[in-house]
Amino acid sequence: MSSPVPPDHRNADPLHGITLKALLQWLVDHYGWAELGRRVPINCFLHEPSLNSSLKFLRRTPWAREKVEALYIASRR
Repeated sequence: MSSPVPPDHRNADPLHGITLKALLQWLVDHYGWAELGRRVPINCFLHEPSLNSSLKFLRRTPWAREKVEALYIASRR
């Protein structure tokens, strides 16, 4: 049996509580689609980008999602 986590203990995961949609929207607002496509060169950012199509791709493609999440973490520091 594990001990309860103290209420003031912060989760070590920097993505805790952040949805993929919120993360992607922040990146688009911060960089814009063109710069986002330059930093993470995937087709859903480079050719007719949209939030919905990008979310659909990122949810199905773990390697691309990892790159986007890493950029978000690095950008927020």
